[in-house]
Amino acid sequence: MSEPITLQATLRFDEALRARARHIRAAIFDVDGVLTDGTLYISEVGETLKAFHALDGHGLKLLAQAGITPIVITGRDSPAVRRRLADLGVKEAVFGAHDKLGVAQPLLARLGLDWSQLAVMGDDWPDLPLLTRAGLAIAPANAHPEVRAIAHHLSGLQGGHGAAREACDLILWATGHYERLLQGHLQTLDTTADGPRA
Repeated sequence: MSEPITLQATLRFDEALRARARHIRAAIFDVDGVLTDGTLYISEVGETLKAFHALDGHGLKLLAQAGITPIVITGRDSPAVRRRLADLGVKEAVFGAHDKLGVAQPLLARLGLDWSQLAVMGDDWPDLPLLTRAGLAIAPANAHPEVRAIAHHLSGLQGGHGAAREACDLILWATGHYERLLQGHLQTLDTTADGPRA
């Protein structure tokens, strides 16, 4: 039998973020411009396609494995988004939310969380009410300037191209789960107990 393999984690973030993010217990993600690149494919029958990044999907699954609730609040609704979130096992999602703050407050109350325990990743003005209240506000590189200006962490990656995974990695690093999850992936990639792979 081979010896156990270990890796030295190489991922690092600004240490100032650790204190801000160490108590995060849930993370809200927008869809268009965060989990996707923001491009909308609309035909005569409505929205038909969205492109998602596998890295982002696995990041959401890792959050759940760490006991940090991934949440999606999006202003649009589409079968593609519902299918992707179902495939990832994301249970907390609100679709067609024109008032994101209005749906987030009762959701946090139901989960027994306050804003200091919440991370939010958004890219445009509709996300500002959540970002300005969150304990940790994160924006992709291609977010609107007003969003970038108030973000505690600005990703080096664009929405739909791994920015959400970077946000997940930051949260896992700050909360002390990153190393354990990394080492666990050296033993098995079987996620049959946790649903399909990203």
